[in-house]
Amino acid sequence: MTTESVLWCVVPAAGRSKRVGGDIPKQYLPIGSKPLLLHTLERLAAHPRIAGLMVVLAAGDRLWPGISQLRGKPVRTATGGAVRADSVLAGLQALRGQVAEDNFILVHDAARPCVEAGDISRLLDLGIPAGGALLAAPLRDTLKRADAKNRVAATEPREARWRALTPQLFRYDELFAALESARAAGISVTDEAMAMEVPVVATRVAGVPRLVQDGRNGFLVNAGDTDGLTTALSGLLTNAALRDVFRTAGRRTDHHHLRLLRRRLPGCPAR
Repeated sequence: MTTESVLWCVVPAAGRSKRVGGDIPKQYLPIGSKPLLLHTLERLAAHPRIAGLMVVLAAGDRLWPGISQLRGKPVRTATGGAVRADSVLAGLQALRGQVAEDNFILVHDAARPCVEAGDISRLLDLGIPAGGALLAAPLRDTLKRADAKNRVAATEPREARWRALTPQLFRYDELFAALESARAAGISVTDEAMAMEVPVVATRVAGVPRLVQDGRNGFLVNAGDTDGLTTALSGLLTNAALRDVFRTAGRRTDHHHLRLLRRRLPGCPAR
């Protein structure tokens, strides 16, 4: 069983996805006075049960602010790979010797700055006894399957379908082995839970990951999605800062539009 004092969070931030109208990787998009990545790290560091952050950066990253601690907690860095799984593996490798093999590790997307402390606590409370878990959201939209000509081929059932979010929580040794096994098998995994589903790993872990429903603030900021970006960050920004985001993307706003945006996120103050 893990102890609270050694619960680290790996934050893969080596992606090079670009925002509209510029050449800044999305994790460094300025939001107010700080880059998106720093908003995310501050949210994580504020949680009392997270002891440290391992940020995995692209080789030659010149935008990293060089911080070594947040809220009195250590912030370490490692150099990532070409894909997410390689970056997470690099972060785990950099933590070797600092955490015990059977300690739990969190992994969280750099572009999910609105994660709530309550969601992290619930993930830990439910995920540690289960042997592993991830924040997730039940699929609520109608799901269509397309044919080769992008016409509707069928409507897929959405029952028992979930969207995988982050943080995700697994034991250090099991996650490390899962990612290595997936890479050796040539399997391209898009999240940590998928790596745990690799047969050679699934047969020796304590159980399948538990799905823990999030509080609807686990938005992922995607390159080019100005509306999604504003929605996800509306709880972090003043109206003036939101206007700056729109201005950068060549979009106009008014008071009514800003008020509607704030309604999209429960609990967002109308500042």
